[in-house]
Amino acid sequence: MAAGRGSRMKNYEGNKTLLPLRPGKSPYEGSPPMLLHILESLPPGPKAVVVHHREEDVIRATQSLRVTYCRQPTMNGTGGALLAARTFIDDISVDPVLVTMGDVPLVRRETYIRLVEKLQEHPMVVLGFEPKDRKQYGLLECDADRVLRIVEWKYWKDFPETRMARLGAANAGIYAFRREALRSHLPVLADRPHRIKKVVSGTTVELDEFFITDLVEQMTADGLSVGFVLADDEWEVMGVDDEAALVRAQAIFNARAAG
Repeated sequence: MAAGRGSRMKNYEGNKTLLPLRPGKSPYEGSPPMLLHILESLPPGPKAVVVHHREEDVIRATQSLRVTYCRQPTMNGTGGALLAARTFIDDISVDPVLVTMGDVPLVRRETYIRLVEKLQEHPMVVLGFEPKDRKQYGLLECDADRVLRIVEWKYWKDFPETRMARLGAANAGIYAFRREALRSHLPVLADRPHRIKKVVSGTTVELDEFFITDLVEQMTADGLSVGFVLADDEWEVMGVDDEAALVRAQAIFNARAAG
């Protein structure tokens, strides 16, 4: 998913998935683009990139990989991005389907492979991680090895201790699906938008948004199990949301490259 602008990147107007992992004169100059590295880290198979903001730049940076581009007409959430790729998901003839984020550049190929392998046990698998501080993260509410739902911080912070005990790892926002299970639940996702208030250009507006996390409860309600695997550490799944995170990701990437 590479549709977002990155509103917290105050000194950058481009698509943040094109920010470099090896900086040049500034953190905003250099190569390779995060998105290109992510695509090259994925297991073999057909790939699609969901685009919106500065889509021409995204296409130019990734066209050598011969990916499919799916346009997200409006910025309507992670589920909206997934729905924008619906035709691609219908048309491909391979299993499984991996969904990852264009601003989470440090996930190892081995982690993606573990996510896919877990699909032998569950039709949907969530990538989780263990943060030092769980505040602000959506957490996996589990029953043994099954994820029942993903609960956002604004809700779980007020849970009683008995329910808090069922909360495990944080959600990294990366998922694997058996293709047919995903296809059969996309219409359900499309029919259940959330009405969200957002400030756009200084004006508060109401928008319909869709969230991939809803698929956990929808599949569970239909009797399907949702599993999870854990990333090696929280840095592997860190999102590049601002300049400080970009500099940190660049340092980790280059330390890995140096061995």
